Amino acid sequence: MEFRYLGNSGFKISEITYGNWLTHGSQVENDTATACVRAALDAGITTFDTADVYANTAAETVLGEALKGERRQSLEIFTKVFGPTGPKGHNDVGLSRKHIMESVDGSLERLQTDYIDLYQAHRFDYFTPLEETMQAFADLVRQGKVLYVGVSEWTADQLRAGSALAKELGFQLISNQPQYSALWRVIEEEVVPTSKELGISQIVWSPIAQGVLTGKYKPGAELPAGSRATDEKGGANMIKRFMNDDVLTRVQNLQPVADELGLSLAQLAVAWVLQNDNVAAAIIGASRPEQVAENVAASGVVIPPELLGRIDEALGDIVERDPAKTHESSPKERQA
Repeated sequence: MEFRYLGNSGFKISEITYGNWLTHGSQVENDTATACVRAALDAGITTFDTADVYANTAAETVLGEALKGERRQSLEIFTKVFGPTGPKGHNDVGLSRKHIMESVDGSLERLQTDYIDLYQAHRFDYFTPLEETMQAFADLVRQGKVLYVGVSEWTADQLRAGSALAKELGFQLISNQPQYSALWRVIEEEVVPTSKELGISQIVWSPIAQGVLTGKYKPGAELPAGSRATDEKGGANMIKRFMNDDVLTRVQNLQPVADELGLSLAQLAVAWVLQNDNVAAAIIGASRPEQVAENVAASGVVIPPELLGRIDEALGDIVERDPAKTHESSPKERQA
C-alpha cells in the first residue's frame, strides 16, 4: 500500500481507501461487513470513509464495531454531515450549526472514537450561510473533535469561497470528495485546477463507476444476479446512467489495455483515477472480502501515457465531462 498527503497538510492517507456506502447496514450482513474491514486492514488500508446518512447511521455503527480494538493512531477515520438522519425532522439535515454540532456527537458515539480525522460537508448547503457552516467546523477543530475538514461534491466557486472563510477562521479545507472515474470526468475542467491552487486533494468515490468498469455487465446480456444493477434499494438507480449497450461495449474494449498491464478491468479503473496527481485516494467498497484484495492491487500501478491514450480512444465520446454536473449534485430544495 502506498500513501499520499491529503491537500496542503502533513496528513497522510492510504491511496486506496475503504468506504461503506450502499453496503454496511444495508446490502450485506454485519459479519460480512466486518470481514471486509478485516480484509482491508490486512491489505494495508488504514483509511476508512463513511457518512452518518449511510443506511441512516447504521453504516457508522457497523464500521465502529469492526474497527474496535485497532490502534486508533494507526487509522484515519472519515465521516460526513449533511444528509437527513434519524427521524428526518426539520433540523435533521443540512449544514446549520445545530445539525453539525448534534451530528458530530452522534458520529463519534457510533464510530466509538474520541475524534474524527476528516469531517466532510457531504454536499453544499444552499440554505445555510456559508459563514455559519465554516464557523461550526472551526469550533469542532478547536474542540479537538475533528482534526481536518473536507467537503464533497463542491463546485470550484464553492471550494474557493469555503477555503477563504476557513483561512480567516484559522483552519483549512484540505479535501473534496467527488465522483470520478474514466467514465465520469466532470471535475477535470474546473474543480481540479481550482483545488490545486487552493491546496485541496480529491478523495474520489465510484472509481469503477458503480461496477460498470469491471466489465461484468455485457451488452445485450442479462444482468448478473445480485449485482448492483439489480439492487432496488438504491444501487440500480445510481448505475442506470451507464447501463446502455454503447457504454458497455466501450468498456469491453478496455480489456486489451488491462491485459497489457496484467490487471483486471476493475484494477485498471482504480489505477486510472490514481494517475491524476490531484487525487489522494480512490474509495473502494466491497460486499465480499476478496473484492478488497483485488482492488488493492491497483496501488502503485503506473499507466504509461500511451496506454492512457488508448483508454481515451476506447471510451471516446461516452465520457461525461460537463462541469455543471457537480453543481447538480447538491439539492436545491430542503430534503426534510
